[in-house]
Amino acid sequence: MFQKRMKRFMKILKGISLLVMFGMVVAVLNSPQTVLAKKEEKPMFEFGIVPDAQYCNCNPSGTRFYQNSLEKLSEASQIFNEHKLRFTIQLGDLIDRDYSSFSSILPIYNSIESKKYHVLGNHDFAASSDEVVKLLSMPNQYYDFKYKKWRFIVLDSNDLSFYANSKGSLKYKQAEEMYHDIKAKGAINAQTWNGGLSEEQLNWLRNTLDKSAKRNEKVMVFSHMPVYPKDEHNIWNDELVKKELEAAGNVVAFFNGHNHAGNYSVSNEIYYVNFKGMVETEDTNSFSILKVYKNRIEIDGFGLEEDRVLKIKK
Repeated sequence: MFQKRMKRFMKILKGISLLVMFGMVVAVLNSPQTVLAKKEEKPMFEFGIVPDAQYCNCNPSGTRFYQNSLEKLSEASQIFNEHKLRFTIQLGDLIDRDYSSFSSILPIYNSIESKKYHVLGNHDFAASSDEVVKLLSMPNQYYDFKYKKWRFIVLDSNDLSFYANSKGSLKYKQAEEMYHDIKAKGAINAQTWNGGLSEEQLNWLRNTLDKSAKRNEKVMVFSHMPVYPKDEHNIWNDELVKKELEAAGNVVAFFNGHNHAGNYSVSNEIYYVNFKGMVETEDTNSFSILKVYKNRIEIDGFGLEEDRVLKIKK
């Protein structure tokens, strides 16, 4: 009799357990917070960034391992091609010296399957500006392009410089005037390996920003050289450029290379991100995939580059 009662009791317990478990499953499935019910948020688009590969068939110098950039860019290309990138942009200094270096590294960059864009760096001028622009299939030394409600502006921070203009030319003379002016003021960015934006390019930037604001577009700006915070690598007329960016009211971020150590700052709701140089170190890479959402940009950094989240204000 006792055994029969125990069996009956155990069946009742089993039934209760099943009902409790079923109720828990139903509760989980109906919960708005459940992982099963919550859809994974996807970015509106993604793009890749390659900073300062600076390749040449040269022996290492300090922390720069020039030859290793071929392998590093190959690794970046493979990872980029595993993602559905809208585009990839290299931030200048694809080579370190020698025009022939382009023939080794450019095919690797071109193996990236997404659309590809270029920013001119100070080391890229192993030939005239026109030759480099033509080789890289750039529409101009500075230009812009659009995707969805975003405007992407590419600056030429070598516009007024000693290395991108022939001696005696108008722009060379303007570069001399700008350089000596800031040098007399003790500016730390008065370096001959920097450059500045001409009045013509500043006017173009202002007009492009004005048009984008009227179209309710958000803006990302790409440059080889930084403008903020103060640094010896900055564009000569960095304050004028920064003033134009802030006056527009729709610039979200300014991305650049040039300073291989990297940098990061925020001013008047604009993010200034200086990506670390790929050429640095013997075996650690440096590149990024940026994921753009409605309310933020996520920087997925590889190797030396840090992960960051840049919040976008509506």
